[in-house]
Amino acid sequence: MAASSSSSDEPSRSVFLGVDVGTGSARAGLFDEEGKLLGSSSSPIQIWKDGACVEQSSTDIWLAVCAAVKAACSKAKVASTEVKGMGFAATCSLVAVDSDSSPVSVSWSGDSRRNVIVWMDHRAIEQAERINSSKSPILEYCGAAVSPEMEPPKLLWVKENLQESWSMVFRWMDLSDWLSYRATGDDTRSLCTTVCKWTYLGHAHMQHVNDKESRDMEACGWDDDFWEEIGLGDLIEGHHAKIGRSVAFPGHPLGSGLTPTAAKELGLVPGIPVGTSLIDAHAGGVGVIESVPQSEAADHDKEAICNRMVLVCGTSTCHMAVSRSKLFIPGVWGPFWSAMVPEYWLTEGGQSATGALLDHIIENHAASACLANQAASQKISLFELLNKMLETMMVELNLSFIAALTKDVHVLPDFHGNRSPIADPKAKGVIYGLTLDTSDKQLALLYLATVQGIAYGTRHIVEHCNAHGHKINTLLACGGLSKNPIFIQEHADIIGMC
Repeated sequence: MAASSSSSDEPSRSVFLGVDVGTGSARAGLFDEEGKLLGSSSSPIQIWKDGACVEQSSTDIWLAVCAAVKAACSKAKVASTEVKGMGFAATCSLVAVDSDSSPVSVSWSGDSRRNVIVWMDHRAIEQAERINSSKSPILEYCGAAVSPEMEPPKLLWVKENLQESWSMVFRWMDLSDWLSYRATGDDTRSLCTTVCKWTYLGHAHMQHVNDKESRDMEACGWDDDFWEEIGLGDLIEGHHAKIGRSVAFPGHPLGSGLTPTAAKELGLVPGIPVGTSLIDAHAGGVGVIESVPQSEAADHDKEAICNRMVLVCGTSTCHMAVSRSKLFIPGVWGPFWSAMVPEYWLTEGGQSATGALLDHIIENHAASACLANQAASQKISLFELLNKMLETMMVELNLSFIAALTKDVHVLPDFHGNRSPIADPKAKGVIYGLTLDTSDKQLALLYLATVQGIAYGTRHIVEHCNAHGHKINTLLACGGLSKNPIFIQEHADIIGMC
């Protein structure tokens, strides 16, 4: 349970809660007014995978959020009364609920718990292709083509394949918006989610950016012709009630704050402000893009951040860059106005499987179990063990740098399609240089070659963006993979930036 009160001789403090729901877990972090992390905790999330279909449960996710928040407060010795505000970030997964806010199945199984189509689900490839064949002008704002990872193709798939579920759904929501709704009862949508994943035109709200009353803006950025043309005209009904009839800039307070029910479940105080949400990668981008060396800390040039790209590296990697003017880049999502940094246009590249690909390569190798046991006995991660092995192999072979180890092994990392800049969800991965060797050293080489393949994919994205108007010369990284020194070093070497 969260601590319920502060010691009477302790000065009052203001603590802020951030909740981040990733693909595999819900994390809660508590921060003071200076941004110092006071404590954090995580709780796992259930996931169902069946071919191209990847599903989760919003009920399970909320329970994981509550567990993580309570554990974080307990670890940090933070009283419920000290938490003065909170916000959510989450994967851009699609949530379906009925008029009672109960889950509606989006699964072939009919299991009502499975009401979330996870971001990485690729069931709607055919629907995406049909939407793209429409050549709608709105597609210019998502790299000239929607991805099956975006919401319109997924919505069309449900309408065409699960008609009973389609008729039952009262609200379709991005996961981070659903979390805010679950916490406040306010279904106002975020400009971040609607613009980046729903084809909403955020620049329709340019005149509202400095308006203090812009928290519940009428959703005037939907293109009704687009929804009619792709066969989802019924979503226009009721002023777009099912997909969002009001929107807000990220961070704006929602409703009357945390509801009594949600407060009880989270172990917090009713009424504390809850900010309009962000997609998880975009929250990472906000947190990192202003990071600069100490020598540059005094430089507040508004153009400086336009020379940076943030790599948000987790299960997948998102490549976030901003510009003062809109840049249309084939095969790269955007330009999205104010979707991450206010008043800047966002370009969003990406690789659909990076951390997931490394896990796949390692876990499917014959030497994986043995190495996992070795890592556990040494009380280090499997990645740390592989990195140590590579260092040893480099010394034993008298090589000058680790990258030389893989001169005969190469990986094309498009195992889950190519998100950017080729924008082909049907693309396939390739491993070149395999032999009959199944040793632990061969796994280390395969791991390194995969890291290098991912880094070359990022280089492709950076060069493609720069060829279309960006001037990126600095890379910043966050997320789980950013803690891996080999991953970061190979990116720096291959791209020639740091």
